[in-house]
Amino acid sequence: MTENSIENIRINIQDETAPLEAVILGTAKDIGFPNSKYVHPDQWTNHRAPAEDQINDPKSRMHIINGTYPIESFLRQENDYFARVLAKYNVEIYQPITLEGTNQIFTRDIGFVIDNVFIKSNMSTFKRQSEFFAIRDIVSQITDEVWFPPSSVQIEGGDVFPYKDKIFVGQAAEGCEKMRCNRTNPEAIKYLQNKFPDKKVIPVPLKKSDKDPNINCLHLDCAFQPIGNNDHCIIFMDGFQDRAQAEEMMDIFGGEKNAIKIEGKDMYNMNSNIFSISPEVIVSGNKNSEFGELNARLEDKGFTVERIPYSETSKMEGLLRCSTLPLRRTYN
Repeated sequence: MTENSIENIRINIQDETAPLEAVILGTAKDIGFPNSKYVHPDQWTNHRAPAEDQINDPKSRMHIINGTYPIESFLRQENDYFARVLAKYNVEIYQPITLEGTNQIFTRDIGFVIDNVFIKSNMSTFKRQSEFFAIRDIVSQITDEVWFPPSSVQIEGGDVFPYKDKIFVGQAAEGCEKMRCNRTNPEAIKYLQNKFPDKKVIPVPLKKSDKDPNINCLHLDCAFQPIGNNDHCIIFMDGFQDRAQAEEMMDIFGGEKNAIKIEGKDMYNMNSNIFSISPEVIVSGNKNSEFGELNARLEDKGFTVERIPYSETSKMEGLLRCSTLPLRRTYN
């Protein structure tokens, strides 16, 4: 793992699957405990969190209520497993400095790279804004462009998928815009389109719920993931507001015959939030009850599946893609 010493870091991300060279991997050290002030969902009248409830995603809330919220030592073990697999494939790994009592596992939210530009996210959860300072020294070593969107632009990396001349961006479906689980706003679409005039920025409205983790698509990567040479995908069709758009995205990434369609239980288990080290190698969870069917289908299609324990991390409504901020992939 790379110490965050002074060096020049090149960046280049054009898609989700090209061979990975460098990545910022989240850290599970000193994560603290989430604000435990909540209103039990049985007392709600709709799927939008009441103001007095302070939890920012429904899955974390459920595990807090049930007393099953993950223990840090288990999260650190899972994080270490992930780092070892990345190192096995000679990926250069950077990690944030540790902030006291701060959950820093999900680095995907902090920022993202499109082509040769690093873009700092403006996260919807104010208390998470400090996480950028833990990777600031890494970002300062980037030799390419670094952009800081204005505060009116709310955007998180889990919603952003660059691919060739397109950028797909997850957003809240109609009626879900004021939910706490809304992560990326319309201003983000305008910002990216203005900054990348040669690309088509495509908003992808997603179904959300502050109340029910079984139907909440927190980010686009909770409902969709290109794999292979962008000729396959994992997709949760029911997570999209517009079924026709889901069909179009499936057609772009391999069509019906190459799609792995998942159901609500699989979305809950974060089956689309796996991570591609290369077109051939995918990192997935090892718990058979959560990932067994997905892993079998991936292997049937010829992928090498690196299975690691990650089910404790998944209790916080994020998984492997959420835990990574890719900086550079290899392109011919």
